[in-house]
Amino acid sequence: MATNKKAATRKASTGKKPASVRKPAKSAVAKKSKSADNKTKPTDADVQAFIAKVANPQRRKDAEILFDLMKKTTGLQPKMWGPSIIGFGSYHYKYESGREGDMCMTGFSPRAAALVVYLIGGVPRTDPLWGTLGKHRLGGSCLYVSKIADIDLSVLEKLIVKSVAYMKKTYQTGA
Repeated sequence: MATNKKAATRKASTGKKPASVRKPAKSAVAKKSKSADNKTKPTDADVQAFIAKVANPQRRKDAEILFDLMKKTTGLQPKMWGPSIIGFGSYHYKYESGREGDMCMTGFSPRAAALVVYLIGGVPRTDPLWGTLGKHRLGGSCLYVSKIADIDLSVLEKLIVKSVAYMKKTYQTGA
């Protein structure tokens, strides 16, 4: 009886059931197979319609500028990847773990907090171009820009060219 009282007290104080009462966790195999599916896939959604629906007028204008720059720079047709990424080209990746999939070679997303530019590879953080780009943040393969006016578009164009050239050289790519 004392154990049940402790369990009830623990649940009340943490909002969680005690370990002895919780359902067992899903097996690692079940988790792996579930997460192995790439959620970001190309769709048939209209890219221009997506840009037109961007709520913030400045972000929408910046997205139009970035759209034109990427289309001109890559020479590739844009395609929606998932609900919010405008991608150019594609590449096939395969990890040592055996997981593989396809993703856009480069692209961007006009998110609420910032424009996110996807430069998947080929431009190390030590590249001097980063120092001449302007105001930005980096994270993984993402370049975060608050507004296009904060950066030098000719430098961004050079970064895109380098990244796409690296992707074409390193991976199996497609338009």
